[in-house]
Parts: sequence; C-alpha cells; structure tokens
Amino acid sequence: MAVAQEPRARAYARYRVSVEQVVTFRHQGFLVVKGLVSLADVAELAAHCEDVVAGRVGRECLGEHVGYTDATWRAGGAADAAEKRYNRIHMLHRHLEIHERFLLHPRVLDVLEALIGPDVLALQSMLFLKPPGADGQGYHQDSYYIPTLPDTLCGAWIAVDRADVDNGCVRFTVGSQHEPIYPDAGNAARHYPSERLDDLHVIDHASDTDEARNGLTPIARKYAGREVPGIAEPGDVVFFGGHILHRSLRNGSDRFRRSFVGHYCNARSYTEWDYGYAPGMANGRHILARGRTHLPYAQPLFGTPCAANSPVPERSGGTAPTMMGDVDSGMMQAAPTESERLDPAAHEG
Repeated sequence: MAVAQEPRARAYARYRVSVEQVVTFRHQGFLVVKGLVSLADVAELAAHCEDVVAGRVGRECLGEHVGYTDATWRAGGAADAAEKRYNRIHMLHRHLEIHERFLLHPRVLDVLEALIGPDVLALQSMLFLKPPGADGQGYHQDSYYIPTLPDTLCGAWIAVDRADVDNGCVRFTVGSQHEPIYPDAGNAARHYPSERLDDLHVIDHASDTDEARNGLTPIARKYAGREVPGIAEPGDVVFFGGHILHRSLRNGSDRFRRSFVGHYCNARSYTEWDYGYAPGMANGRHILARGRTHLPYAQPLFGTPCAANSPVPERSGGTAPTMMGDVDSGMMQAAPTESERLDPAAHEG
C-alpha cells in the first residue's frame, strides 16, 4: 500500500559528467562520484533510516520487502531491536515518497544519462541499514538477478554513512566487468547468453559469503590483487555495471553502513524483472526516469518529476540521440544521431 505524502520540490544544479569519468567507469567497472548528493539530502535519508528502525514510518508496508541481518530474526523480534535485524529493504519507492524521490534524484540521473542513457528506466530501490555485526554478501553479479536485454544494468549506491573496510563497504573486482553473466544452477535457464557460449559453465551459490561454496570465487581469483574497496563518504555515489563481481564483508565496526541503492537500465532495454511478479514483459511497471522509449513504462506514484510525467519533445528525424564526448570541453553530452550513420550504404567498401 502506498503511503500518501506530499512530494518535496527541490532545485538541483545539473551535474556534468566528464569523458574521463566515463573512461574510468568502463576501465574499472565502477565509478565513485564525490559529493554528488548534498549533505542536506543525506541528513534527510539518515533521519528516515532512524524513523524506519524505530517503527515511526513504513511499518505497514515492510512485509516481504525486508532482508534480515540474521536468519534467526526471520520469525520476528522485539521492536526495540529492529535496528539490529533489518539489513536491507526492497522496493519502498512503491510505498513511500522519499524512496521514489531518491530513486529519481536528478543528479544521480544526470550521471546515468552519460553512462547508460540518455534514456533511463528506474527499476529497483533498496535501503541498506547494515548495523554493526551484520553479515555481508558474497561474490555476485547484479545482471544475474535483474536481466535486461540488451544488458544495460547499472547500480547507483548513495552513501548515507561513511563506507570503509571496517564497516563492510562494497568491494569491486576490477576486470571482471568484462566477464559474461554466470548462470546459477538454481536458475540456469534465466539467462539468455548461456546457451550461446560453449564454455560458459553453470555455477552454484552466488552471493554466498563462504568463498569455498560460492561458485564465482574461481572467477574472482582470475583477477587476484585487483579487488578495490568502494570507500565512500556521505553524499558520494558509487555507480557500477551489472557484470562486475562485487561483494561486501561483515560489518566489524561499531558504526552503521547505511545507503540507498537504485538499479537502472537503458529505457530501450527489454526486461521481465520485477520484484514479486510473474514472468512476462515488466517494463510497464518501471518508471521512465529520463529520455524516451518505444516500450511501456510506469508513472511515479508520488508525482516525482521525471521523464514519465514530463515528456521530452519529439526528436528530429525520429532517431534516438547518443551520448558523445565533446572534444573542447571534455564533457559528455547527448548528440543527435546523424541519419547517414544509420544508412548501411554509407559503410560499404
């Protein structure tokens, strides 16, 4: 059930992405954009986290959306221990205005336009609380869980607290972004590329924190010495592609490691993924955040401004623009697709 709340209109200066940042994202599979989200916004998110664990907001819509820090808490626990048992909460942008607003944060979308756009579909939101002592998550690839075709998945991880090696920051295996998606034995048929690569093997137990059980451990070891901690300060945003192997370890500190995470794809990619829904095209249940698409899309329930409720003008020639680097400024910008680039005859000989 969606909780009625008034949208909060805020003005944000557009963030311009540099060519160097795009190169970094491609080269290492992730990109940390420092100070992308204001500290005022971070403070609002931090206060919201405290309201959630105290049961002041969201209690009526948590249900199956909650991931717990420990299996022993799945049957419930004392209300005053909520901060010790909630680890992550999925898809609350369909219930709470603040989650929709941060999923569609304009400066986050500015970066996504350059990395996977300019047309962007918002798919998933997650609130991570990760209290002291909470377990991490083993090696995994996000595109296994959220397949898109073409595969354009990208995560955006907004740090609410400082994230470092002590409190279990995300760790990225640089180089593994070039690996295909490895199907898990529990759902091997889910991923279309598996039948097209002769030597792609099925793995077991992705996301398991036990390296001996996690079938992606041998893949990670191909890149020994290249695991990089995604250290982030409050307001930093970590962007990462759907193929890169990443994991987090146990929070061994006395601090929380709270974050808000969104997942997105190019709005012209087809997806059947949706949280808790049966298979079949799901694009129409996800929000068009930026640009245009020929595929169905949803409106934001709380009216957060985005492309879905603020349509952009028709593009001349009816062709989609592409993100290109400007030689003079060194910045990324949307440029119209020249008709001759689409003419096969122009590429003959």
